[in-house]
Amino acid sequence: MHVQLAHVISDSSGVTGLAMIRAWLAGERDPATLAAFQDSRINASTHALANRLAGNWRDEVLFQRRQSLELYAVSQQKIAEGDACLAAHLHTCDSKIEVDTHPPPTSKRRPTKARRHEPHFALHTELDRSSGVDVTRIDGIEVLTAHTLMAEIGLEMSRWKTEKPFASWLGLCPDNRISGGNVRTRGTRNVVNRAADALRLSAQHLLHSKSALGANYRRLRARLGAPKAITAMAHTLARLVYRMLTCGQQYVDKGMEYYEARFRHQRLQWLQRQARAFNLQLVPTQ
Repeated sequence: MHVQLAHVISDSSGVTGLAMIRAWLAGERDPATLAAFQDSRINASTHALANRLAGNWRDEVLFQRRQSLELYAVSQQKIAEGDACLAAHLHTCDSKIEVDTHPPPTSKRRPTKARRHEPHFALHTELDRSSGVDVTRIDGIEVLTAHTLMAEIGLEMSRWKTEKPFASWLGLCPDNRISGGNVRTRGTRNVVNRAADALRLSAQHLLHSKSALGANYRRLRARLGAPKAITAMAHTLARLVYRMLTCGQQYVDKGMEYYEARFRHQRLQWLQRQARAFNLQLVPTQ
């Protein structure tokens, strides 16, 4: 129809886009009237929006748009039914905290608005109630990631005696192939696991995190490269999740400054040991 809506609206399935599409199908053709459906969150001006809404309004294209809108409504209805079924299932899980005395979980790293594919119910509260801990306090792990982890590994961690077999089950630990006492190949096992994939995606989100985990990931990324750093940080996140679910303690981030100071102290201790091995002494400069 030569309607250049994508130049001024990033998402045609949003409030403004759906309102305009419904107006098209209802017979509205005036660009100024269509631009009046603009939501306050649209950055483009009303005049710029109206200039992009002049089209030829061909019948076959309008028919295709009507079919697409009906299919979109059906898909949204099915997603809502799935969310209701998921909420009912989570409500049947045993609660490990007192709901009346425990405040709703809050996280500074959680986005201010709900994600596009986030369920339309208090998923964060249900996960916190059933697990007893707030896994989203770990940097990089969002609500949907925490739900994926709970769905894959469950809430019973007694299957793994320690965090080492748990990381091995996820395929996030080294798997060296040894033949004749020599290491032939190095790497991780090829494991198809949605929990491991979710942890890897969480590790990638730490690139710009102002936390101890973010500083650790950036240092590993500079030294080992992105693929190995992602696997190493996913292994670290898996150990943290295991400790939280087994010990029932909340994660507390000590901050990027703490990590940098500790790394500097450990590096200085290593240099001092190296100097003593050569009968030398480190002298600080003024």
